[in-house]
Amino acid sequence: MIHSVRGPVLDIGLDHAVIEVGGVGLAVYATPATLGGLRRGDEARLSTTLVVREDSLTLYGFADAEERELFLLLQTVSGIGTRLALATIAVLEPDTLRRALADGDLAVLTRIPGVGRKSAERLVVELRDKVTAPAAVPAGAVAAAPAPMLGVRDQVVEALLGLGFTQRPAEQAVDAVLAHAPDTDARDLLRTALSSLSRSR
Repeated sequence: MIHSVRGPVLDIGLDHAVIEVGGVGLAVYATPATLGGLRRGDEARLSTTLVVREDSLTLYGFADAEERELFLLLQTVSGIGTRLALATIAVLEPDTLRRALADGDLAVLTRIPGVGRKSAERLVVELRDKVTAPAAVPAGAVAAAPAPMLGVRDQVVEALLGLGFTQRPAEQAVDAVLAHAPDTDARDLLRTALSSLSRSR
């Protein structure tokens, strides 16, 4: 397993960053919040896990080891793969997720795209005894964004579809953000739209 990576950030996309390690540019897939904390040209360090498939090697990165462990833990549940696990980490902060699992809060868990009531119940049954509820849930924060880029709307809608949201709600969420802040950067737009979709579920 590749436990962590550290190096200069060569590029940042909507769902991944390219980090140079030993002269090699590694594509590291991550949540919008993790990517939002990176800056092109700056050095970054991410906790990582390498997922090996028959036809691919995919590296996932996280802001800290806690997120990585939750990502791995989620995949021990039947029917939860890397895509849904990453969507869960994107929608729910670690403390919120642990509290929801420990308390059996299905309303919070069904905010995750692709997770209905039955899937939420399965998550609770299989993971409740494997997590510890935090003392309090911290408020989330939205980072500042740089200048906008061309074609941002379609890129962000596509990224939301990749996280499991359906076309119409994704487009409506993105359009609502752009109506109030038309110059929003792609990563900031994705984070804000994602937050809006999570609250509306």
